[in-house]
Amino acid sequence: MNYLAHIYLSGENELVTIGNFIADGVKGKKYMQFPKEIQTGILLHRHIDTFTDAHPTVRLSTKRLHKKYGHYSGVIVDILYDHFLAKNWQQYSDTPLIEYTENFYNALEAHYDILPLNIQKLLPYMLTDNWLLSYASIEGISRVLDGMNRRTKNRSGMNEAVFELQEYYNEFEAEFSSFFDELIRSSKQKLDALNSI
Repeated sequence: MNYLAHIYLSGENELVTIGNFIADGVKGKKYMQFPKEIQTGILLHRHIDTFTDAHPTVRLSTKRLHKKYGHYSGVIVDILYDHFLAKNWQQYSDTPLIEYTENFYNALEAHYDILPLNIQKLLPYMLTDNWLLSYASIEGISRVLDGMNRRTKNRSGMNEAVFELQEYYNEFEAEFSSFFDELIRSSKQKLDALNSI
């Protein structure tokens, strides 16, 4: 899953949410250097990634892209699934997406000093282009895929995946909806277990 899903699955605790958000930049046991709630978010992030990568429904989605995009298929599906979460946000949250994302950006700025350097560098771009809100539109997803393609020095061709999104829109959306309900349950169980330690 991509940024929006990870943030959403963290629940209400601000520090857990930040931990989940920064987790990709924290390798191995380095998570233990952070406060307990940040650690919880990092460990939850790792659980979400493991659950997602092994799930047969997600593999259906990635298989559709694999011939053209190879090992980038999983990254693309993570981004596409964030689109469907943003687009159908009102099914998952009573807080409007614009307000939810603003609250999260404020939390990042309030805890700026705890963010790893790579996240601090990323933050201005994220805020300026309002990445999380932009996921709700195909145009926004297209910009995200363009940016990801540039980061791979145009080797991935990920910018073209917007065409597959449009061609197989209903299939991807159905797969997301089916999978995400399971992921919500699994994440909640993991979060409860981490909080009880």
